[in-house]
Order: sequence, then structure tokens, then C-alpha cells
Amino acid sequence: MKPKLLLLPGLLCDAAVWQPQIDALADRFECCVIDYQSLDSLTAMAELTLAGTSGNFMLAGHSMGGRVAFEMLRRAPARVSKLVLLDTGYLPRGSGEHGEREAQQRQHLVELGYSQGMRSMGREWLRGMVPEERWQDSVLIESVLAMVERKTPAIHAAQIRALLERADASEVLPQIACPTLLLCGREDHWSPLARHEEMARLIPGASVRAIEHAGHMTTMERPDDVSAVMREFL
Repeated sequence: MKPKLLLLPGLLCDAAVWQPQIDALADRFECCVIDYQSLDSLTAMAELTLAGTSGNFMLAGHSMGGRVAFEMLRRAPARVSKLVLLDTGYLPRGSGEHGEREAQQRQHLVELGYSQGMRSMGREWLRGMVPEERWQDSVLIESVLAMVERKTPAIHAAQIRALLERADASEVLPQIACPTLLLCGREDHWSPLARHEEMARLIPGASVRAIEHAGHMTTMERPDDVSAVMREFL
């Protein structure tokens, strides 16, 4: 029987964000992509995933999926045999002006999704997700926009509520006992490499790898590089 690998998507993502890795790893691992449905809390997403999976598993979380992984580790750390975190973070929303600015920016995109549709919202959102030099890559951009368009404005709003109410995972990181790899696009300005290096210092024995010439959507921007590093680690 193949080892089980749970793949946790990020905000507005579905199986497409992991498809290159599934193609590259399916010969060795049973790959399962999680669907959060219309849940609006990271806790509920973690509990759904744990309830729908038996036994132990390896876990990979991209962006919001990394935060779901932390909530799973709070509840069932012994079930996770290996952990990969990609382009994510561990701190709660900031207080004061910084936190309010984040809430306003995210709410603006939610309202845009309702008023102009998810594709129009996605075009604006995407500019913060991938480096400027990739904006003319029609295959990449269309694949991300098509994925975003498969989500409804209501699901978008629910996931934004989950992110704005995210918990501080600072106390989780030092308790992680399984082998852990952190991957990050070198040009990810939303979840920067420095934050992953900080997380690696807090997680015992964790390692960090930068994915060159990539922003936040590493699994789709540089699929072969991400797949190769994951395969080696797993």
C-alpha cells in the first residue's frame, strides 16, 4: 500500500494547484487533495480533513493550507509523519492599522468577486501572487484564473473570514516532531522567504528551500522544481 499524502490547497485553490505534484508523485504516494467546501474557519477545515482520513499520513499545505496544517497539528500531531509547508505563514492578523489594512484589502476583493465576478477579481488578486515577468505567461495565468473562477463569491468570503480570524501558531511550531520541509518562491512577497526561515528556526530540525524565479503560486509557477524537491524529501 502506498503512503498517504494529504495535499491542502490555499485560498481559492482546488486540485489544479497540486496537479503537477500529483502527476509526479502518484507512482509512490496516494495523493489526496482536500476540499474545504464552504467552511469559514481554519479549525473546521482541519477537523473536516482529520475526520475524513484514517490512520497516519504525510501532509503538504500551500498558503492557507499551511495554516490548516498547523490546526491539524494542534489536534493530532502523532498522525503526521512528514510535513511540507509552502508559501505560508504562522502569525495571526496584526493589530491596529496593519491588521485593519489587511482586512480592508481582502474585503475589497470579496466585494469585487460579488460585483464583477470571480475572474475579474482573480485578475486583480493574481498581480500580488506571481512575479510581474510571469503576467504575460498566458498558460499559467489562465490556469490560475480558471481555478479561481470555479469558486463562488460566497466560498471566497468564507475563506477570507477564516484567514482574518486565523490563530497564532507560534506555540505549535516548536512542538512539531516530524521531519519538516519549508518551500517558498524566492519572489514571494506575500509570504516571503524570510518568514519561512523564521519558521524553520522554530521547528526542530526543519529545512528551507527557495524555489527560484517563483512567487506565491510555486506549485504552478515552477511545478517541476517543486515536485523534485518534494519527492526527494518525502
